[in-house]
Amino acid sequence: MTALGGEVPWSEKYRPRTLDQISAHTDIIDTIRKLLDENQLPHLLFYGPPGTGKTSTILAIAREIYGSSLGNMTLELNASDDRGIAVVRNEIQDFASTRTIFSNKFKLIILDECDAMTKDAQFALRRVMEKYTRNARFCLICNYVSKIIPALQSRCTRFRFQPLPGEFVKGRLEYICQQESIKVTQGGLEALIELGCGDMRRTLNLLQSTVMSAGEVTGDSAYATAGKPLPQDIERCAQWLLNEPLGEAFQHMLDLQLQKGVALVDILQQLHPFVFRIGMPPPVRIQLVSKMADIEHRLAYGTSDRLQLGALCGAFAEAKDGIVAAAK
Repeated sequence: MTALGGEVPWSEKYRPRTLDQISAHTDIIDTIRKLLDENQLPHLLFYGPPGTGKTSTILAIAREIYGSSLGNMTLELNASDDRGIAVVRNEIQDFASTRTIFSNKFKLIILDECDAMTKDAQFALRRVMEKYTRNARFCLICNYVSKIIPALQSRCTRFRFQPLPGEFVKGRLEYICQQESIKVTQGGLEALIELGCGDMRRTLNLLQSTVMSAGEVTGDSAYATAGKPLPQDIERCAQWLLNEPLGEAFQHMLDLQLQKGVALVDILQQLHPFVFRIGMPPPVRIQLVSKMADIEHRLAYGTSDRLQLGALCGAFAEAKDGIVAAAK
């Protein structure tokens, strides 16, 4: 398969197939291995940000337990399936209530993105889990554990999957680039890690998109493919906001948006860590960060980009005055 023309997305092609291949969450994998060795696997609840290996882990567990019988012994339902109370009472209960003739192993029911299930369906599910524990084990997977009712949480052993560390993502990217014969620079790797935010699926999709659009992976090509402002553009924005008069800073920022086609919310999010690297009095920094958070909140509800750009320039102008006053 070539780097440009594979039928399978790289996020699927390079998905770990066994527990040995999952090297990021060693504590979780070690605990699950001990439970499997002692044949004491409980109901599981995997939660954490997307792209951190939750589904890959449970599918690897299922392959290790069932081998070639995987299709008969597992039931996997995703958020795209109808998972109201009727599905819990019919499809899930029917699968959990039956035992296999030629195997004494329990069945495995995987409910992916179960934070999208209705409350009624979750209440019905708790009884099914309790009633058919001898026949089946459940693995609930979600991004937000707060959306799972306490009654379900108490019936499961919970594992939190954290965003993947940069060194692991870098090692995986280097391996894939070698396998696919991709030309990649050190700056390109760092840009992919920065833009991926610990989400391996997002990182690999961005890698594949960058290769398809630019042919090679550099810092500039990665940021351009993601549609995010370059780090040097963010530095220029900070210079304008802190050194230019309000009107000129506003015009410079507007011109940058029009020329580069970047969204104000992306500029705002990348300015946020920059604000913590600039020397300024703590009270001034607190006010500035609070105002930036308010602007991002308003942008999320579809307000005018131009008005919010003015608010951002005004917030930095006030911060600039605060820095000057503190220095006197």
